Amino acid sequence: MHFLRKCSVFKMVLSALLIVALLQLLYLSFLSKFHGKQQRYKYSELFGSKKALQQAEKNPRREHFRYSLSTGGIFDGSGQYRVYKNLIKSDFLTNQKQGADSRSHHLALATHTTINNLYHLNSLLERWKNHLSVAIFANNQDVKFATAFIYALSIFCPQIQALVDFHLVCHSGEIASFPEQDREHFAGLEEKGCPGVFAKLESYQDKYKNYAIGANVSYPNNLLRNVARSGTDAAYILVIDIDMIPSAYLHHQFVTLLMTNEPAADEVLVLPAFEIRHTRKMPASKAELLQLYQVGEVRPFYDELCPRCQAPTNYSQWVNLPSKSSGPLEMAYTINWADPWEPFYVGARSVPLFNENFRQYGFNRISQACELHIAGYRFSVVSNAFVVHKGFKVQGEFHSRKDEENRKNRLLFRSFKESLKAKYPHSPRRC
Repeated sequence: MHFLRKCSVFKMVLSALLIVALLQLLYLSFLSKFHGKQQRYKYSELFGSKKALQQAEKNPRREHFRYSLSTGGIFDGSGQYRVYKNLIKSDFLTNQKQGADSRSHHLALATHTTINNLYHLNSLLERWKNHLSVAIFANNQDVKFATAFIYALSIFCPQIQALVDFHLVCHSGEIASFPEQDREHFAGLEEKGCPGVFAKLESYQDKYKNYAIGANVSYPNNLLRNVARSGTDAAYILVIDIDMIPSAYLHHQFVTLLMTNEPAADEVLVLPAFEIRHTRKMPASKAELLQLYQVGEVRPFYDELCPRCQAPTNYSQWVNLPSKSSGPLEMAYTINWADPWEPFYVGARSVPLFNENFRQYGFNRISQACELHIAGYRFSVVSNAFVVHKGFKVQGEFHSRKDEENRKNRLLFRSFKESLKAKYPHSPRRC
Protein backbone atom coordinates (compact mmCIF):
# COMPACT_ATOMS: atom_id res chain seq x y z
CA MET A 1 0.00 0.00 0.00
CA HIS A 2 2.88 2.35 0.93
CA PHE A 3 4.57 1.45 -2.36
CA LEU A 4 1.44 2.24 -4.34
CA ARG A 5 1.17 5.65 -2.67
CA LYS A 6 4.83 6.42 -3.60
CA CYS A 7 4.19 5.34 -7.16
CA SER A 8 1.11 7.52 -7.38
CA VAL A 9 3.02 10.58 -6.07
CA PHE A 10 5.82 9.91 -8.54
CA LYS A 11 3.35 9.76 -11.41
CA MET A 12 1.78 13.03 -10.32
CA VAL A 13 5.17 14.76 -10.10
CA LEU A 14 6.20 13.34 -13.47
CA SER A 15 2.91 14.49 -15.03
CA ALA A 16 3.35 17.92 -13.54
CA LEU A 17 6.89 18.14 -14.92
CA LEU A 18 5.67 17.06 -18.34
CA ILE A 19 2.92 19.68 -18.26
CA VAL A 20 5.44 22.38 -17.24
CA ALA A 21 7.81 21.31 -20.00
CA LEU A 22 4.99 21.34 -22.52
CA LEU A 23 3.91 24.81 -21.40
CA GLN A 24 7.50 26.04 -21.70
CA LEU A 25 7.72 24.67 -25.22
CA LEU A 26 4.45 26.34 -26.14
CA TYR A 27 5.65 29.59 -24.58
CA LEU A 28 8.99 29.47 -26.40
CA SER A 29 7.19 28.69 -29.65
CA PHE A 30 4.89 31.66 -29.07
CA LEU A 31 7.86 33.93 -28.35
CA SER A 32 9.64 32.74 -31.46
CA LYS A 33 6.63 33.40 -33.67
CA PHE A 34 6.01 36.74 -31.99
CA HIS A 35 9.63 37.78 -32.47
CA GLY A 36 9.51 36.64 -36.08
CA LYS A 37 6.39 38.72 -36.67
CA GLN A 38 8.09 41.70 -35.07
CA GLN A 39 11.10 41.30 -37.33
CA ARG A 40 8.98 40.80 -40.43
CA TYR A 41 6.97 43.86 -39.53
CA LYS A 42 10.14 45.84 -38.88
CA TYR A 43 11.36 45.18 -42.41
CA SER A 44 8.02 44.68 -44.14
CA GLU A 45 6.18 47.05 -46.39
CA LEU A 46 5.06 48.90 -43.25
CA PHE A 47 1.52 48.98 -44.51
CA GLY A 48 -0.01 46.30 -42.37
CA SER A 49 -1.41 43.56 -44.62
CA LYS A 50 -0.43 39.92 -45.11
CA LYS A 51 -0.35 40.40 -48.86
CA ALA A 52 2.10 43.28 -48.60
CA LEU A 53 4.17 41.32 -46.10
CA GLN A 54 4.44 38.36 -48.46
CA GLN A 55 5.43 40.69 -51.31
CA ALA A 56 8.08 42.28 -49.10
CA GLU A 57 9.67 38.95 -48.22
CA LYS A 58 10.10 38.18 -51.94
CA ASN A 59 11.14 41.68 -53.02
CA PRO A 60 14.84 42.20 -53.84
CA ARG A 61 14.11 45.94 -54.10
CA ARG A 62 13.67 45.99 -50.33
CA GLU A 63 17.03 44.32 -49.77
CA HIS A 64 18.77 46.79 -52.07
CA PHE A 65 17.06 49.63 -50.22
CA ARG A 66 18.15 48.30 -46.83
CA TYR A 67 21.70 47.77 -48.05
CA SER A 68 21.94 51.26 -49.54
CA LEU A 69 20.81 52.79 -46.26
CA SER A 70 23.16 50.60 -44.23
CA THR A 71 26.21 52.02 -46.05
CA GLY A 72 25.65 55.38 -44.36
CA GLY A 73 25.99 57.21 -47.67
CA ILE A 74 28.96 59.40 -48.63
CA PHE A 75 29.81 63.01 -47.79
CA ASP A 76 29.76 65.70 -50.43
CA GLY A 77 32.86 67.81 -51.17
CA SER A 78 32.04 70.31 -48.42
CA GLY A 79 31.45 67.64 -45.79
CA GLN A 80 28.15 69.29 -44.89
CA TYR A 81 25.83 66.87 -46.65
CA ARG A 82 25.35 63.11 -46.68
CA VAL A 83 24.46 61.57 -50.04
CA TYR A 84 22.69 58.24 -50.52
CA LYS A 85 22.99 57.49 -54.21
CA ASN A 86 20.71 54.97 -55.88
CA LEU A 87 18.58 54.22 -52.84
CA ILE A 88 16.11 52.77 -55.31
CA LYS A 89 17.18 51.58 -58.75
CA SER A 90 14.56 51.24 -61.46
CA ASP A 91 14.25 48.28 -63.79
CA PHE A 92 15.00 50.54 -66.75
CA LEU A 93 18.55 49.44 -67.54
CA THR A 94 17.69 45.76 -67.11
CA ASN A 95 14.78 46.12 -69.51
CA GLN A 96 16.95 48.03 -72.00
CA LYS A 97 19.53 45.27 -72.08
CA GLN A 98 16.78 42.84 -72.98
CA GLY A 99 15.35 45.16 -75.66
CA ALA A 100 16.46 45.58 -79.23
CA ASP A 101 16.94 49.36 -79.30
CA SER A 102 19.41 50.76 -76.78
CA ARG A 103 19.17 54.28 -78.21
CA SER A 104 16.24 54.99 -75.89
CA HIS A 105 18.75 55.35 -73.06
CA HIS A 106 20.63 58.10 -74.85
CA LEU A 107 18.54 60.74 -73.06
CA ALA A 108 17.54 60.77 -69.39
CA LEU A 109 15.84 63.40 -67.30
CA ALA A 110 17.41 64.53 -64.00
CA THR A 111 15.50 66.51 -61.40
CA HIS A 112 15.59 67.54 -57.74
CA THR A 113 13.13 68.38 -54.99
CA THR A 114 12.26 68.47 -51.32
CA ILE A 115 9.70 66.04 -49.96
CA ASN A 116 6.90 68.63 -50.08
CA ASN A 117 7.26 68.98 -53.86
CA LEU A 118 7.76 65.29 -54.64
CA TYR A 119 4.10 64.94 -55.61
CA HIS A 120 4.99 66.72 -58.90
CA LEU A 121 6.72 63.51 -59.94
CA ASN A 122 3.31 62.06 -60.80
CA SER A 123 2.53 64.52 -63.59
CA LEU A 124 6.15 64.50 -64.74
CA LEU A 125 5.94 60.74 -65.22
CA GLU A 126 2.71 61.09 -67.17
CA ARG A 127 4.58 63.20 -69.72
CA TRP A 128 8.12 61.79 -69.58
CA LYS A 129 7.72 58.05 -70.01
CA ASN A 130 11.41 57.30 -69.87
CA HIS A 131 14.33 57.17 -67.47
CA LEU A 132 14.28 59.67 -64.58
CA SER A 133 16.89 60.33 -61.90
CA VAL A 134 15.46 62.13 -58.84
CA ALA A 135 17.55 63.66 -56.03
CA ILE A 136 15.58 64.49 -52.86
CA PHE A 137 16.77 66.78 -50.07
CA ALA A 138 15.39 66.02 -46.61
CA ASN A 139 16.01 67.74 -43.30
CA ASN A 140 15.41 66.61 -39.72
CA GLN A 141 12.17 64.61 -39.43
CA ASP A 142 11.73 64.74 -43.20
CA VAL A 143 14.60 62.25 -43.54
CA LYS A 144 12.44 59.50 -42.03
CA PHE A 145 9.41 60.64 -44.01
CA ALA A 146 11.40 60.73 -47.27
CA THR A 147 12.83 57.23 -46.87
CA ALA A 148 9.37 55.84 -46.12
CA PHE A 149 7.79 57.43 -49.17
CA ILE A 150 10.63 56.66 -51.53
CA TYR A 151 10.06 53.05 -50.53
CA ALA A 152 6.26 53.34 -50.81
CA LEU A 153 6.52 54.80 -54.32
CA SER A 154 8.85 52.03 -55.40
CA ILE A 155 6.51 49.33 -54.05
CA PHE A 156 3.11 50.61 -55.13
CA CYS A 157 3.84 52.43 -58.42
CA PRO A 158 4.73 50.14 -61.35
CA GLN A 159 5.83 53.04 -63.55
CA ILE A 160 8.23 54.24 -60.86
CA GLN A 161 9.59 50.72 -60.52
CA ALA A 162 10.18 50.72 -64.26
CA LEU A 163 11.66 54.19 -64.76
CA VAL A 164 12.75 56.12 -61.64
CA ASP A 165 16.02 56.07 -59.69
CA PHE A 166 15.95 57.82 -56.30
CA HIS A 167 18.81 59.48 -54.42
CA LEU A 168 18.62 61.09 -50.97
CA VAL A 169 20.63 64.03 -49.62
CA CYS A 170 20.53 65.19 -45.99
CA HIS A 171 22.83 67.01 -43.59
CA SER A 172 25.99 65.14 -42.67
CA GLY A 173 24.91 64.84 -39.04
CA GLU A 174 21.72 63.01 -40.01
CA ILE A 175 21.62 59.33 -40.86
CA ALA A 176 18.79 57.76 -42.84
CA SER A 177 17.58 54.32 -41.79
CA PHE A 178 15.00 51.82 -42.90
CA PRO A 179 11.62 53.44 -42.18
CA GLU A 180 10.12 52.09 -39.00
CA GLN A 181 6.88 54.04 -39.02
CA ASP A 182 3.66 53.57 -37.16
CA ARG A 183 1.22 51.46 -39.20
CA GLU A 184 -1.47 54.09 -38.77
CA HIS A 185 0.71 56.57 -40.68
CA PHE A 186 0.32 54.40 -43.79
CA ALA A 187 -3.17 53.05 -43.16
CA GLY A 188 -5.02 52.25 -46.35
CA LEU A 189 -2.14 52.87 -48.73
CA GLU A 190 -2.11 49.34 -50.06
CA GLU A 191 -5.80 49.50 -50.92
CA LYS A 192 -5.39 52.91 -52.59
CA GLY A 193 -2.15 51.93 -54.34
CA CYS A 194 0.01 54.43 -56.19
CA PRO A 195 -2.66 57.19 -56.30
CA GLY A 196 -2.92 56.92 -52.53
CA VAL A 197 0.81 57.46 -52.07
CA PHE A 198 0.80 60.54 -54.29
CA ALA A 199 -2.31 61.87 -52.54
CA LYS A 200 -0.48 61.52 -49.23
CA LEU A 201 2.53 63.35 -50.67
CA GLU A 202 0.34 66.12 -52.08
CA SER A 203 -1.15 66.72 -48.64
CA TYR A 204 2.40 67.49 -47.51
CA GLN A 205 3.03 70.25 -50.09
CA ASP A 206 2.23 73.23 -47.84
CA LYS A 207 4.70 72.40 -45.10
CA TYR A 208 7.00 75.23 -46.20
CA LYS A 209 7.42 77.60 -49.15
CA ASN A 210 10.18 77.39 -51.74
CA TYR A 211 13.55 77.36 -50.00
CA ALA A 212 12.16 78.29 -46.55
CA ILE A 213 12.86 74.83 -45.13
CA GLY A 214 13.94 75.92 -41.66
CA ALA A 215 16.29 78.12 -39.69
CA ASN A 216 19.86 77.82 -40.99
CA VAL A 217 18.86 75.10 -43.48
CA SER A 218 20.19 75.69 -46.99
CA TYR A 219 18.70 73.90 -49.98
CA PRO A 220 21.72 72.57 -51.93
CA ASN A 221 20.18 72.87 -55.38
CA ASN A 222 23.38 72.47 -57.39
CA LEU A 223 24.57 69.52 -55.33
CA LEU A 224 21.19 67.88 -55.95
CA ARG A 225 21.43 68.56 -59.68
CA ASN A 226 24.85 66.91 -59.78
CA VAL A 227 23.67 63.91 -57.74
CA ALA A 228 20.72 63.41 -60.10
CA ARG A 229 22.97 63.85 -63.15
CA SER A 230 25.54 61.36 -61.94
CA GLY A 231 22.77 58.93 -61.00
CA THR A 232 22.22 58.04 -64.66
CA ASP A 233 24.66 56.75 -67.27
CA ALA A 234 22.68 58.15 -70.20
CA ALA A 235 24.79 59.79 -72.88
CA TYR A 236 22.66 62.97 -72.78
CA ILE A 237 20.80 64.53 -69.88
CA LEU A 238 18.10 67.16 -69.44
CA VAL A 239 18.20 68.80 -65.99
CA ILE A 240 15.00 70.58 -64.92
CA ASP A 241 13.20 71.41 -61.68
CA ILE A 242 10.53 68.93 -60.64
CA ASP A 243 7.68 71.38 -61.22
CA MET A 244 8.54 71.69 -64.91
CA ILE A 245 7.26 69.54 -67.79
CA PRO A 246 8.95 68.94 -71.17
CA SER A 247 7.02 68.85 -74.43
CA ALA A 248 5.39 65.52 -75.18
CA TYR A 249 7.56 64.25 -78.03
CA LEU A 250 10.97 65.37 -76.81
CA HIS A 251 12.45 61.95 -76.14
CA HIS A 252 11.34 60.48 -79.46
CA GLN A 253 12.49 63.60 -81.30
CA PHE A 254 15.91 63.50 -79.72
CA VAL A 255 16.48 59.80 -80.43
CA THR A 256 15.51 60.47 -84.05
CA LEU A 257 17.93 63.40 -84.17
CA LEU A 258 20.81 61.16 -83.06
CA MET A 259 20.33 59.03 -86.16
CA THR A 260 20.99 61.92 -88.55
CA ASN A 261 22.54 64.92 -86.83
CA GLU A 262 24.15 64.21 -83.47
CA PRO A 263 25.03 67.38 -81.50
CA ALA A 264 28.67 68.44 -81.58
CA ALA A 265 30.83 67.77 -78.53
CA ASP A 266 30.80 71.47 -77.66
CA GLU A 267 27.07 72.02 -78.29
CA VAL A 268 24.03 72.02 -76.01
CA LEU A 269 20.43 72.04 -77.26
CA VAL A 270 18.39 74.80 -75.64
CA LEU A 271 14.71 74.21 -74.89
CA PRO A 272 12.79 77.51 -74.66
CA ALA A 273 11.28 77.77 -71.17
CA PHE A 274 7.77 78.99 -70.45
CA GLU A 275 5.43 79.26 -67.49
CA ILE A 276 1.70 78.58 -67.58
CA ARG A 277 -1.23 79.82 -65.53
CA HIS A 278 -2.06 77.32 -62.75
CA THR A 279 -5.55 76.65 -64.07
CA ARG A 280 -4.42 75.66 -67.55
CA LYS A 281 -3.60 72.19 -68.85
CA MET A 282 0.00 71.60 -69.80
CA PRO A 283 0.48 71.86 -73.59
CA ALA A 284 1.88 68.78 -75.29
CA SER A 285 2.93 70.24 -78.65
CA LYS A 286 4.27 73.55 -79.92
CA ALA A 287 0.95 74.22 -81.64
CA GLU A 288 -0.90 73.88 -78.32
CA LEU A 289 1.67 76.03 -76.57
CA LEU A 290 1.39 78.82 -79.14
CA GLN A 291 -2.40 78.93 -78.81
CA LEU A 292 -2.03 79.58 -75.07
CA TYR A 293 0.88 81.96 -75.66
CA GLN A 294 -1.18 84.16 -77.96
CA VAL A 295 -3.89 84.67 -75.31
CA GLY A 296 -1.47 85.29 -72.44
CA GLU A 297 -2.06 82.01 -70.63
CA VAL A 298 1.55 81.02 -71.32
CA ARG A 299 4.49 83.42 -71.16
CA PRO A 300 8.33 83.23 -71.09
CA PHE A 301 9.76 81.74 -67.91
CA TYR A 302 10.51 84.35 -65.22
CA ASP A 303 8.80 86.96 -67.40
CA GLU A 304 7.79 89.04 -64.38
CA LEU A 305 10.68 88.39 -61.99
CA CYS A 306 13.71 88.43 -64.29
CA PRO A 307 12.92 88.88 -67.99
CA ARG A 308 16.64 89.26 -68.79
CA CYS A 309 17.27 85.73 -67.41
CA GLN A 310 15.57 84.18 -70.46
CA ALA A 311 15.53 87.03 -73.00
CA PRO A 312 18.55 85.75 -75.04
CA THR A 313 16.43 82.73 -76.04
CA ASN A 314 14.77 85.15 -78.50
CA TYR A 315 11.17 84.06 -78.03
CA SER A 316 9.84 86.10 -80.94
CA GLN A 317 12.15 84.28 -83.36
CA TRP A 318 11.25 80.87 -81.87
CA VAL A 319 7.50 81.55 -81.96
CA ASN A 320 7.67 82.40 -85.67
CA LEU A 321 9.58 79.29 -86.70
CA PRO A 322 7.65 76.69 -88.72
CA SER A 323 5.78 74.45 -86.27
CA LYS A 324 6.11 70.67 -86.37
CA SER A 325 4.19 68.82 -83.69
CA SER A 326 6.23 65.65 -83.43
CA GLY A 327 8.80 65.81 -86.20
CA PRO A 328 12.55 65.50 -85.62
CA LEU A 329 14.34 68.20 -83.70
CA GLU A 330 16.16 70.84 -85.66
CA MET A 331 18.82 73.24 -84.40
CA ALA A 332 17.00 76.39 -85.47
CA TYR A 333 19.53 79.05 -84.49
CA THR A 334 22.60 79.52 -82.31
CA ILE A 335 22.88 82.14 -79.57
CA ASN A 336 25.90 83.66 -77.88
CA TRP A 337 25.57 83.48 -74.13
CA ALA A 338 24.87 86.76 -72.34
CA ASP A 339 24.65 87.45 -68.62
CA PRO A 340 22.28 86.55 -66.91
CA TRP A 341 20.91 83.89 -69.31
CA GLU A 342 20.15 80.57 -67.60
CA PRO A 343 18.81 78.26 -70.31
CA PHE A 344 17.45 74.76 -69.88
CA TYR A 345 19.16 72.42 -72.29
CA VAL A 346 19.93 68.86 -73.32
CA GLY A 347 23.66 68.29 -72.91
CA ALA A 348 26.14 65.45 -73.01
CA ARG A 349 27.10 63.94 -69.68
CA SER A 350 30.57 65.45 -70.21
CA VAL A 351 29.13 68.97 -69.72
CA PRO A 352 30.73 70.65 -66.64
CA LEU A 353 28.94 70.01 -63.37
CA PHE A 354 27.05 72.67 -61.45
CA ASN A 355 29.10 74.55 -58.85
CA GLU A 356 27.96 73.19 -55.49
CA ASN A 357 28.91 76.30 -53.52
CA PHE A 358 25.69 77.90 -54.76
CA ARG A 359 22.74 77.11 -52.51
CA GLN A 360 19.34 78.61 -51.87
CA TYR A 361 18.11 81.37 -54.19
CA GLY A 362 20.10 83.04 -56.94
CA PHE A 363 22.87 82.38 -59.49
CA ASN A 364 22.86 78.60 -59.17
CA ARG A 365 21.99 77.90 -62.83
CA ILE A 366 23.50 81.10 -64.24
CA SER A 367 26.88 80.08 -62.86
CA GLN A 368 26.82 76.81 -64.80
CA ALA A 369 25.70 78.49 -68.04
CA CYS A 370 28.52 81.01 -67.58
CA GLU A 371 31.04 78.17 -67.29
CA LEU A 372 29.70 76.50 -70.43
CA HIS A 373 30.21 79.78 -72.28
CA ILE A 374 33.80 80.19 -71.10
CA ALA A 375 34.52 76.52 -71.79
CA GLY A 376 33.64 77.12 -75.43
CA TYR A 377 30.15 75.64 -75.71
CA ARG A 378 27.63 76.95 -78.19
CA PHE A 379 23.91 77.17 -77.45
CA SER A 380 21.64 75.90 -80.23
CA VAL A 381 17.93 76.56 -79.79
CA VAL A 382 15.74 73.71 -81.06
CA SER A 383 12.75 74.41 -83.25
CA ASN A 384 9.85 72.47 -81.76
CA ALA A 385 10.53 71.35 -78.21
CA PHE A 386 10.22 73.25 -74.93
CA VAL A 387 9.78 73.04 -71.14
CA VAL A 388 6.94 74.58 -69.12
CA HIS A 389 6.84 75.56 -65.45
CA LYS A 390 3.56 75.00 -63.59
CA GLY A 391 2.21 78.37 -62.55
CA PHE A 392 3.30 81.96 -63.13
CA LYS A 393 6.31 83.13 -61.13
CA VAL A 394 5.16 86.32 -59.39
CA GLN A 395 6.43 88.72 -56.76
CA GLY A 396 5.39 87.86 -53.22
CA GLU A 397 5.41 84.09 -53.69
CA PHE A 398 8.94 83.69 -52.40
CA HIS A 399 10.26 83.28 -48.88
CA SER A 400 11.33 86.32 -46.87
CA ARG A 401 15.10 85.76 -47.24
CA LYS A 402 15.10 85.59 -51.06
CA ASP A 403 16.69 89.01 -51.63
CA GLU A 404 19.32 88.47 -48.94
CA GLU A 405 20.29 85.12 -50.47
CA ASN A 406 20.42 86.66 -53.92
CA ARG A 407 22.86 89.34 -52.73
CA LYS A 408 25.06 86.73 -51.06
CA ASN A 409 25.15 84.56 -54.16
CA ARG A 410 25.87 87.57 -56.37
CA LEU A 411 29.11 88.10 -54.42
CA LEU A 412 29.86 84.39 -54.73
CA PHE A 413 29.24 84.62 -58.48
CA ARG A 414 31.86 87.36 -58.82
CA SER A 415 34.53 85.21 -57.19
CA PHE A 416 33.34 82.20 -59.20
CA LYS A 417 33.92 84.11 -62.45
CA GLU A 418 37.45 84.93 -61.34
CA SER A 419 38.10 81.22 -60.68
CA LEU A 420 36.98 80.40 -64.22
CA LYS A 421 39.79 82.53 -65.61
CA ALA A 422 42.26 80.20 -63.95
CA LYS A 423 40.31 77.07 -64.94
CA TYR A 424 40.15 78.10 -68.62
CA PRO A 425 43.28 80.25 -69.07
CA HIS A 426 43.20 80.09 -72.87
CA SER A 427 39.55 81.01 -73.31
CA PRO A 428 38.94 84.43 -74.89
CA ARG A 429 35.42 84.46 -73.44
CA ARG A 430 34.30 86.18 -70.25
CA CYS A 431 31.05 86.31 -68.29
